[in-house]
Amino acid sequence: MLTGKEDLLQALVEAYIMEKGTKEFYALAASRSNAAEAKKSFMDLSVWEDKHMTYIQSLYQSILDDRELEEFNAFSKKAPTTVSEGGMPVKDLEKRIEKYVVQSEKDALSLAMNIEAKAYNFYKGLAAKAQDDQAKVIFEEMMAQETQHMNQLNAMKKKIAPK
Repeated sequence: MLTGKEDLLQALVEAYIMEKGTKEFYALAASRSNAAEAKKSFMDLSVWEDKHMTYIQSLYQSILDDRELEEFNAFSKKAPTTVSEGGMPVKDLEKRIEKYVVQSEKDALSLAMNIEAKAYNFYKGLAAKAQDDQAKVIFEEMMAQETQHMNQLNAMKKKIAPK
């Protein structure tokens, strides 16, 4: 779990693990959604998280001059998915989705907004506590990406508001 005291490489690895956990949660939520629109929203969110993972991987590899591509790919396959963005345990999110039947796109977007807002706040706290200036920049970039997600989610909510 990230604390803000990590060096840059450790921060990237931990952020990657959280993004992977969130990606897998969104894919699970899509598979359990009753409404086609909700299914699509969750799959879109899963794709967003995959892009975050790719971004983090490229940063990690650029720092190491791409020397460890095979090692990173092996790590990626083995990386646990126990925690999501915002530091929420994936198992807790899975319990929520089991109890909370997503029946509409609005439900899906509300749940996603909650996750993305927690992720933003989590990265904001890490940026404030970061002792490594480069790690701080990464946390701030992740905040910016979470802001983009929340803006996109709000735009999607506005589109379905009349429904």
